[in-house]
Amino acid sequence: MSDEIIARLQERFAEVVPRDSLDWPAVNCPSGRWPDLASALKSEFGYAFLMDVTAVDWNEENPRFTVVYHFYSDERRGYLRVAVDCSNDIEPEVPSIAHLWPTADWHERETFDMFGIRFEGHPDLKRILMWEDYPYYPLRKEFPLAGRETDLPDSEVARETGAKVIGAPMMGGPFVAEGEGPMSESEPRGKDETWAEENPKRET
Repeated sequence: MSDEIIARLQERFAEVVPRDSLDWPAVNCPSGRWPDLASALKSEFGYAFLMDVTAVDWNEENPRFTVVYHFYSDERRGYLRVAVDCSNDIEPEVPSIAHLWPTADWHERETFDMFGIRFEGHPDLKRILMWEDYPYYPLRKEFPLAGRETDLPDSEVARETGAKVIGAPMMGGPFVAEGEGPMSESEPRGKDETWAEENPKRET
């Protein structure tokens, strides 16, 4: 099934190439062909459900940013992953698909909010988790794990209280995970978990 859907996509879109994947069929699509491929996925290939939109910051690689989409088809009873590279590392952008899948509205806003990737043609591209004037993109590689101290968005509150948005505590980090074994034993754990001993959960 994986080879079949990829072959059909390549027949229709010569620029689409297979992408390494350990689970679902996956392809890479050039940004310029993404609007046409997205439309065909919904109207011709039966991928009626957009499950998720996220991105990867490859840091020093070029291209730096890749937007990743996950689709599901009832007809095929399976998933498809599509990766679209952003051609501009400084002002990354890809075409919006919110007009095809309404759920993309919020997914694209979250990706914009966390990575700073703009979605051309989005009907209302504004931040969804951070406030509009927040100066950082928290899921970019240069953003520290512990966060950054930032002025409050409300200048009056900041002036009266003298408070700021403080960075998140590390709480035992850095975090490590075993590479083998069941998930229950390989989920990330802090190298230093003494914070949990010092702050035991109170009985209710």
